[in-house]
Amino acid sequence: MAEDNKTNIETFLLYLTYSGFDILVANDGLEVISLAEIHHPDAILMDIQMPGLDGLQAIAHIRQMPAIAQTPIIALTALAMPGDREKCLACGANEYLSKPAKLKQVRETIHKLLKN
Repeated sequence: MAEDNKTNIETFLLYLTYSGFDILVANDGLEVISLAEIHHPDAILMDIQMPGLDGLQAIAHIRQMPAIAQTPIIALTALAMPGDREKCLACGANEYLSKPAKLKQVRETIHKLLKN
């Protein structure tokens, strides 16, 4: 999970851990790239608005790295203006959820991507 908001980290971490997921947390785009390259996660929840390298740039980098290029990525963002969903998907995200996202919806989206 790439997220820089502490409240969001705590909320998602508690819920997803309780739901049976093992979670690694990155606080910015560079850190998520590094963790993904080392750990090869099953899926990535990617905040788009982060300091330094943002989520869109991080997604683009991940898609260029053969070992993790096929990792499902869910863009999870407060960006909810017309065209934002399309921008995230065009950059390489598999799914787009706008914040505040329902926790159940996040869990179901992860399960859906992991079944494919």
